[in-house]
Amino acid sequence: MLAIRMQRRGRKGHAQFRVIVQESRLSPKSGRVVASLGSYDPHSKVVTLDKEKAEFYLSNGAQPSNSVAKLLQREKVKLPDWVEIETVQKRTIRNAEKLRKNQPAEEAPEATAEEAPAEAEAETPSAEEAPADTPADAEEKTEAAPEEEAKETEVPAAEAETKDDEKEATA
Repeated sequence: MLAIRMQRRGRKGHAQFRVIVQESRLSPKSGRVVASLGSYDPHSKVVTLDKEKAEFYLSNGAQPSNSVAKLLQREKVKLPDWVEIETVQKRTIRNAEKLRKNQPAEEAPEATAEEAPAEAEAETPSAEEAPADTPADAEEKTEAAPEEEAKETEVPAAEAETKDDEKEATA
């Protein structure tokens, strides 16, 4: 079966296409072309087509690719009824939940500034709610802290003495 498709030509970043007729099993890069129908430059939108040849191959059953069918339709080449042009491509969005538009809306900065003082008042306990043993807990913490600091300072000093003794013994 024959296919009418585009064959990419031109330098890197500046593509130009030939509109060719070729066996559908072959790749456009293979170079085995039945007929060349014209060319298309996507940068300047210039199309040169042999419309009579295109109609001949279409009438004999050559299948145009979607992009070639759109190109032929734009050039007013009569397409057979069985040619279907896919106008809208079906697109799916991967990880749609990550899109900004699908994220929960953040509140305006003005609203958060107004709410902050109200929350601060709620967090501070009033005199009635304060437990009586709070000062006692504070005293325990202050008493425990100096003892722990003393232990920490003594341990490094003891280690330093043993290191000094080892140095003297080796010398």
